[in-house]
Order: sequence, then structure tokens, then C-alpha cells
Amino acid sequence: MSIGSIVSIQTVVPIRPTDPIINSCRISVPPQNLDPNILGRQFHLIICYNKASDEDSGWLMAGWIKESLSIALCELPMLAGRLRPCESQDSDRDLQIVLNDSGVRLVEAITEMKLADFLDLEGKKEAEGEVEVVFWEDVLEHNLQFSPLFYVQVTNFSCGGYSIGISCSLLLADPFALTGFLKRWINIHNTLVSLTNASKPICYLPKLRKLGSSKAFLSGINTNTYAAQSVIFKIPTTILNLDKNVYKNLAGLCIDVAERKIGRKMGSRFSLSVKKSHEVLKVEKCSTECLNEKTFCTVNGLTCTGWDDVLGADETWFNEENKPAYVSCWMNSISDEGSVMIIVAGDVETSAMQIIVTFPN
Repeated sequence: MSIGSIVSIQTVVPIRPTDPIINSCRISVPPQNLDPNILGRQFHLIICYNKASDEDSGWLMAGWIKESLSIALCELPMLAGRLRPCESQDSDRDLQIVLNDSGVRLVEAITEMKLADFLDLEGKKEAEGEVEVVFWEDVLEHNLQFSPLFYVQVTNFSCGGYSIGISCSLLLADPFALTGFLKRWINIHNTLVSLTNASKPICYLPKLRKLGSSKAFLSGINTNTYAAQSVIFKIPTTILNLDKNVYKNLAGLCIDVAERKIGRKMGSRFSLSVKKSHEVLKVEKCSTECLNEKTFCTVNGLTCTGWDDVLGADETWFNEENKPAYVSCWMNSISDEGSVMIIVAGDVETSAMQIIVTFPN
């Protein structure tokens, strides 16, 4: 399904040079595991707004987004980075995120559909409806250094409403880090708009070019577009019977609970991503057949929650006077492989963790 067309694609970079002492993120992946499944996992967030006033529009929002995002990226320049292979001290093939070296792609699009009709689409998340308002392209192994990792799409509906679609590679940032950045970015955005004396941003597309003069397919070049079922866990307390396989055992426990919760199986294999800090991400492939219930961790305070409770996405908006009409976030599905992402806040023995179990399509 295609509901509209792309009018503009721009690149947003931090407004100031990146401090060279800031460490980049290192991603450790066994060579045999670096495949489209690992590279293709994305987190998506969509925020839809009704037209709030005669002056309000997606074109105006996109212009201010370009200015505010360039300021916000100074706090986390990694989000404007790209992947490149680097030397490793062991047999793993390490990747490095080169800071501020690619930029964020800002896409502006237009559709003849009304926002109300879009929101009324049955199964829009499962049937690719939401994919049409969030742009991204696959990260290709043979083209790593030229594959953007972070996209923002602003889509203008015919009624004057608009949507903001955000897509981020999970190799670049986990959903919790991304939404933490999003909240800081929104504060910067609202402050910028409220303090400026200009009625329109510098990059206001209707002022710069004739709209409708360029046509293209609305969606990017991507293969894994469907929303996956994810179950999110929080562990606020110490993990007992800690050993060298703690992460695999913890993954096994959460998979077991998630399978019983939603009534489906993970399948024969899954990817396990462990993020211990902003500077280290380790990714490997695991077989569910190797998981032994007897070795699962003993965990106090394991709780299960949903995207809204954890991310608070429905409580954040770019226009303080215009509450979103609709908010949706999800991770895309991989047809034959699930995933477990473990995010460690600090010391594994004492700090809280978040675990996201995602099932294959």
C-alpha cells in the first residue's frame, strides 16, 4: 500500500563540532552472525497530530524539527553516526559507530489521505499502514559506511494533520536510550519555538520549493516491515545465582515467561544483544534448544510491562498545546528469528535491567 509521496530528503547534523574525546560505541559480533537479521532490526515510533491552528502544519513542524534536532544531537552525536568495521582483539568482528559522520535523514512527505482515515485503518500496524509514515532503509553489510541509521519522517495529511515517524537502528540505540533522547530533544524543540521571534523556521519547505514537483514512493527500501510482538521486562533488584552465562540464562527465563504470556513460541533461534553501557554492545546468535530451565536465573522483582508504560511515549509531544491524536511504537519483525535485548543500567550485580523479548513474524 502506498498512500503518498516523498517531497524532500535532507540531512541533519549537530550544530556544533563533536568533541573528539567523546567515546564512540563498539559493537562486537561474531563474523558468522553478521547478517541481514542483525543489521535489519529497527525501533519505530509514530506520533500523529491534528491541525491545532490555522498556522499549524507538518511543513512548519519539519522546519523547526531540523533546527531543534541539530541542537539536540550535540548531546548525543552518536545518533548522527554510521557503522564501520574495525579491528578486534578476539575472533569477533567489531563494528564501530563513527560519531557525527552520517547525519540524521529528515524526510518530508505528503498524502491525499486524511489523518482520521489513516487512524481508522484496520490493522494498520500489521498491514503496513504505519510503515507508510515512517521511512527507513535496510543497513547493507556490503555498504555499511553509507547506510544511515536514524530517520525522521514528517507526513502532511490532506486535512492539515501530520505525523512524525522516527526509525532508529537497534545497533545505534536501544529503545530506552532513544526515548530518553527524544524527551530531551522535545524540550529543546519547544523552548526553541517559544523563544524565537521568527514566524517560520529557516528551512520551511513551501517557501523554498514548489510542492508536488517531485514524486517518489513513500516508503524506503526495506525488507522487514511488519511489527513484531514484543514483551518487555524490568528487573529492579539483584540477580541471584550469578554466573558467566547470566545473560543467556536471563534470556531463557524471559523467553519462557513471554511465551506463556502471549501463547506463542520463540522458534529455534534468536539473537541476543547485551548493552552494558553506551560504549559497548555485544550481539550473538543463540539456539533455544541450548536453554536449560534448570540454569535460569533466580530473579527478585521481575515485572512485565508494555511500551507505553516503559517509554512514556504517549506523554511526550512536540507541541505543548496540541496533545497527540495517536502514538505507536514497535520493533520490526524478522521472519525466522526472534531477539532478546538486555540493557544493563550499570553494574550487573546491583543495577536495574530492561529486557525486550521480540518474537519472529
